[in-house]
This record gives sequence, C-alpha cells and structure tokens, in this order.
Amino acid sequence: MKKAITFLCTLLGLSVHTACSQQAFETINVKKFSQLIQDPNVQLVDVRTAEEFAEGHIENAINIDVNQPSFLQQAGQQLQKDKTVAVYCKSGRRASKAGEMLAKEGFKVINLKGGILAWKLKNMPVTEETAKASPSMQNGKEVDIFTTPNGKTVQIHALMHASIRIVFDGKEIEIDPVRQLGSRTTDYTAYPQADYIFVTHEHGDHFDQEAIQQLSSPNTRFITNQRCADMAGRGDILHNGDRLTLSDLISVEAVPAYNITEGHLQFHPKGRDNGYILTLDGLRIYIAGDTEDIPEMADLHDIDIAFLPCNQPYTMTPDQLLRAARLIRPRILFPYHYGQTDVTTLPDLLKADGIDVRIRHYE
Repeated sequence: MKKAITFLCTLLGLSVHTACSQQAFETINVKKFSQLIQDPNVQLVDVRTAEEFAEGHIENAINIDVNQPSFLQQAGQQLQKDKTVAVYCKSGRRASKAGEMLAKEGFKVINLKGGILAWKLKNMPVTEETAKASPSMQNGKEVDIFTTPNGKTVQIHALMHASIRIVFDGKEIEIDPVRQLGSRTTDYTAYPQADYIFVTHEHGDHFDQEAIQQLSSPNTRFITNQRCADMAGRGDILHNGDRLTLSDLISVEAVPAYNITEGHLQFHPKGRDNGYILTLDGLRIYIAGDTEDIPEMADLHDIDIAFLPCNQPYTMTPDQLLRAARLIRPRILFPYHYGQTDVTTLPDLLKADGIDVRIRHYE
C-alpha cells in the first residue's frame, strides 16, 4: 500500500513530504528555494549545530538547532506563525524533523531538498558571517558564534550578569563565574571543567569561590587581580598593563577598570580591578569589568567584540556607554551587567557608528 501511495505521489509530481505522505510541509529544490527566500515574508532557519552554522550558511538565516531540547521554545520566540518558515540542514534529514515539529505547532514550513550540500552543488552562495543578531541556544543559554581570522570557531555563551562562558579550540574559558544572583542561577556542576577562569574583582556578583571550585581541575589556571588571589589563596596575578601568554593561540592583557564619578569612587578604585582583552587566534575580545568610560579606553585598538557594563552607580550610564563605544569602536558590542537599566535603545543609537549592538540576557 505504501509503495502504491508513493507511486501515486510521483505520478502527481508531489513531494513525499506533502499530503501524500501525511506530512504537513513541502520539500522543494534549490532553484525554487532560492526564489522563495527572497520574499521578506519568509523566515529562513538553519537547523544545524552552531558549529556547522559557523562554517558557512545561507545569508540571512538564523540558527536554531533542531536537536536542542529548547528547539520549539526558541522557534516560538523567534518565528512568526503568519509567515512561511524555510528550513534547511546538511542533507535534509534534520530539516525534515524540524518541519514535522514546526508543522505540528501550526507553522507553514518549506524544506530545502538535499540541504546545504545540494545548495553548494548548484554553486549557490554561502556566508561565514557568523553570530547573527538572533543567537542560537544551548542548554537554555544564548550562544553567539564567531570565526577567528584563521577560521577557528569561538562560542560565546551568555550566562547572566557578568558571567560569560567562551569555548574556543577545545578550551573552556569562564569569566566571572557566579552561581546565583537573585532568582537567576547557573549550575556549574553541569559544565565542563575550565581550562582558564578569569575574575575581574572581588565583588560577589563577580567572585564566587564555590563556582570556581566547581569549575576547577588540577590543570585549571585561575587568573585574577591581587585582591582575589589573596582571598582565594591562589591564582595567576595580573596587574593593570600586565600581559600573559596562555598558549600559541590564547593571550590576555589586563587593563584598568575603575570609577570616575564623584561619590562612586569607592566602588571600584583606580588600580585595584581588572578588565581583560582576550586574544583568541587573532580575535580580540574586550571584557571591561566594572568600570566607567575611563580615559584609558582611548588606547584600546582593534577590538572585535566588547562587553561594556551599564548600571550606575556602580558602572556606566547609557550615555557613558555610548561614549565608551565610540572611543573603542568594536565591531560587535554586548552591553552586560545592566541590571534594570534599559539598554534596548543602544542598537539604534550606535547603528550609524557601524557598531553591531547585541542585547542578550546579561541582566
């Protein structure tokens, strides 16, 4: 019976993923797919992993990994049901799985026959401009993907507030890991042990000794300022201006982070705390720590990605952050450590400066 239905579908010219196979989505060839996705009412979704997406994808696609448990949740947040969803994967199998799941949720879905492999065989263009404005998700956390000048992948996981996880070249890098702030938590026992842990300063929303312990193995390097090293009884100590080479591909420079507004100087006095510039295979990431728009920012050059804090009285106001961004001029800017400060206007305010501002859950 199944063979007869398939034969009938073939005679009628219908895809096996349409009504004849009792599946509520359509599979179309490269030519039709390329025409379809030119329509502004079509939402293009790459359902592969973040790593595959970073290696090359169809322009304007967003990445939602179908094999992540949060796939439908993220689809519901990022996609509109009144617009067609065009999905693709490597060869078509995962996109078919995604099509079935989305169709059951009420989406109209079109699948690319043969996936991105068929797309490339037809000499259709792909882009390696990774880290789209819409992040992928892993374990409920937002993940932005970047590529170094030599083609290596860097994953940046938005955990919360000032806590950042970076995965690069098989290395786990944790920035200011903290287990709990208010109702928000991060279970570091579920994460791989870190190769490198960086802490900017001693405040409890940046320095959590139990989180550090949970992430540490005998080979973990803990890199911090003098105060935190003294409190922890260990660590590689960096003062403002110090540099450290960690591997052939990873180096770090400690830079100043302090308050300049009268009445706030006691929070982060000059010379005590660190910001960091991480260089990962040529990709330069500035993690500012708790600071205001200090004069030393004018000396920072060739920053690809910047994390700038935004909540007074402890760090910067939105206006200060705008000034800092225009001094540093990163390609990508993540406002972080922003508490209840409204940072939603920043992308439009910095658009004319050519700075791509990305708002993630760094409350």
